Amino acid sequence: MEDKRRRARVQGAWSVPAKGQAPAPPGKALRGASRDDSTEKSPSHRKPGLTWANKELHPGDRQFLFTEPQQVARRVPEPRVIDKAGVYDISLAPTGVSRVSLYPGFVAVEEADRALEQLCRDVPWQQRTGIREHVTYQQPRLTAWYGELPYTYSRITLEPNPHWLPVLLALKGQVEANTGHRFNSLLCNLYRDEKDSVDWHSDDEPSLGPRPVIASLSLGATRTFEMRKKPPPEEDGDYTYAERVRIPLGHGALLLMEGATQADWQHRVPKEYHSREPRVNLTFRTVYPDPGGPHS
Repeated sequence: MEDKRRRARVQGAWSVPAKGQAPAPPGKALRGASRDDSTEKSPSHRKPGLTWANKELHPGDRQFLFTEPQQVARRVPEPRVIDKAGVYDISLAPTGVSRVSLYPGFVAVEEADRALEQLCRDVPWQQRTGIREHVTYQQPRLTAWYGELPYTYSRITLEPNPHWLPVLLALKGQVEANTGHRFNSLLCNLYRDEKDSVDWHSDDEPSLGPRPVIASLSLGATRTFEMRKKPPPEEDGDYTYAERVRIPLGHGALLLMEGATQADWQHRVPKEYHSREPRVNLTFRTVYPDPGGPHS
C-alpha cells in the first residue's frame, strides 16, 4: 500500500510543470526530441489548440484585398397619379413652380355631349405632315387652329383663322371666367381612336411667351395625359429616372398648366391598347406677335 502511494506521488510530480515553466504542448512527448527547438519556442506554436488550418499569420503574412465600394442602385420612380380635383405643385426649380390644376366634370355631361357632336362635325379637321430629325411623317391625329395670329410648332405653321365657331367661343368664355386667364388662340386635336396620339413635347414655342398658361379641355373618351420632368444636364437627356405624372382626362375635364410647367416638363397622350371612342382636346393659349414674347 505504501509502495502504491509512493508511485502516485512520483507520477503526480511529473504531471505538474516546474515553477516558471510553460506547460508542454499536447503530444510533445510522443513527437520526441528530434523536433527543431526553434519551432517549439515560436510563440505561434505555444498556443494550445492551434492547427495548420486556423493558426494566426504574422503581420507580414497578412493579405489585404481591395473591394470596390458598391454603388447604391437607382430606382425608377413610380408615376404620380393625379385623378382628383385640385391644384398641384408638381416641382420647384430655379425656373419657378410647375403647377397643374385638374377640374373633372368642368363641363356638364349633356353640354359636353352636344359640344363633342358639333365639333366632330363642324371643325375643319386636317391631318398634317410633321418633320422630325429631317424625316416627314403623318401626324397620328387631326388638328385645327383658331386665332388672329399664325402658330408654328414642330416646323409646322398653322395659318390664322379668326372664324371661331359659336360653340368654341362659348367654351372659351367659360374657361376664362373660371380660371381668370384670357386666351386669344386655340389648337384643336381630334383623336379618332386608340391609335391616335401625340408624342413627348413641351408647349414652349417663343410665340407663347416665357411662362405660358395652357388650358386643356377634354371631350369624349377618357385618355391618359402623361408628364415627365426634364432631366438635369448631367443626365445627358436620359429620362430613365425622371419624375412622372399620369392624369386621366375624362369627358368634360379641364386641365390647367401654369408657371414653369412647359420649361421643366414634357407631356404626351400615348396610344392605347384597348378600343377608344373619339376624343376632342381643346388647348386654349395666348400667342404673341413678337417671337420673343411679351415685354417683362
